[in-house]
Amino acid sequence: MNETRRDRDSEGRAHNARPRDGLGRPLPYGTPGVERQPEGVERTAGETVLEAQRLLNAGMPFHAHEVFEDAWKSGPETERELWRGLAQLAVGLTHAARGNATGGARLLRRGAAALEAYGPGEAHGMGLGELTGWARDLAVRVERAGAGPVDAAAEAPRLRTEQP
Repeated sequence: MNETRRDRDSEGRAHNARPRDGLGRPLPYGTPGVERQPEGVERTAGETVLEAQRLLNAGMPFHAHEVFEDAWKSGPETERELWRGLAQLAVGLTHAARGNATGGARLLRRGAAALEAYGPGEAHGMGLGELTGWARDLAVRVERAGAGPVDAAAEAPRLRTEQP
């Protein structure tokens, strides 16, 4: 008999309801955490970028990754690599902020490669070359011996070349 208890959503699917901190790390049940991003939200590309930037600026790249993941899963097929790459950048920053230099650098580079594969120039007001450069630069810095965790808010990229 399996006695492992799993949190379930209203449809019975596994869904971890543990509170999380700003970097997405699970906290003990009953501990106050940050509000979680609702899953499966369909936003316009502009709304996605604005919400992700708000979360990045607040030092919450894990939550920004969830916003990008929604766009990746619900957006047009032709943009999936763009949103997936952006989600990987946010997860890379999350790992770097948690002190996981190896995982952070790997995901930052993977996200940069996905953006490069998407193409040069801009997409939805985002300078892809600038984001790729930011990711590669941060990957090098987090790999330096003794670099330690980075400040997620201070290191957050500016997604749009011009903010509305």
